[in-house]
Amino acid sequence: MAIYMGADPSVMYGNNALRQREGPIMPYAIDQFAADCRAALLKDPGPAGRERVRQFTEKACGDQEFVAKHLGPNVEIERKILYEDPDLHFCILGHVYKGAKNSAPHDHGPSWAIYGQAAGVTEMTDWRLVEKPANDKPGKVAKVRTYKLTPGMAYLYGEGDLHSPRREAETRLIRIEGIDLTKVKRDKYEIAA
Repeated sequence: MAIYMGADPSVMYGNNALRQREGPIMPYAIDQFAADCRAALLKDPGPAGRERVRQFTEKACGDQEFVAKHLGPNVEIERKILYEDPDLHFCILGHVYKGAKNSAPHDHGPSWAIYGQAAGVTEMTDWRLVEKPANDKPGKVAKVRTYKLTPGMAYLYGEGDLHSPRREAETRLIRIEGIDLTKVKRDKYEIAA
């Protein structure tokens, strides 16, 4: 389970005393979110940078103004690119699923991805590879574990990590893709007997 370990942004430390921050907290804007992700990935494009991006995704998922603007009730499109970095090629996407939706086990090809739960619940299952895909035949996978992503959580999937989301009702997600996955050929997988 992904847990946000950051400090509460509504408080500050000063003179050894905890005091409330003065003034309103600024909402997390898409430009700032993208800049934070870009800076983290420029500093470290590997696991540490991606972990920072996961933390920023949790911040965005927990910001009600951000969620309302990009994933609110008037948003109908299932997959929308909110930002695509022109140099690093990572994408920030908004996903709105209006009803139940299940996906087969999959990976993200040569890319990594972060799923951030903004509203609703996603039941995620992780899979292990039993047999690689070959000659246009899907690969075989076996179940490892199942867990729930609830609002405010974000989970990082590295290259080759196999998983499948299941949603019983409406959900809204922020997803980060290392590259636009609509431009990537991905293998198919099925559950081993």
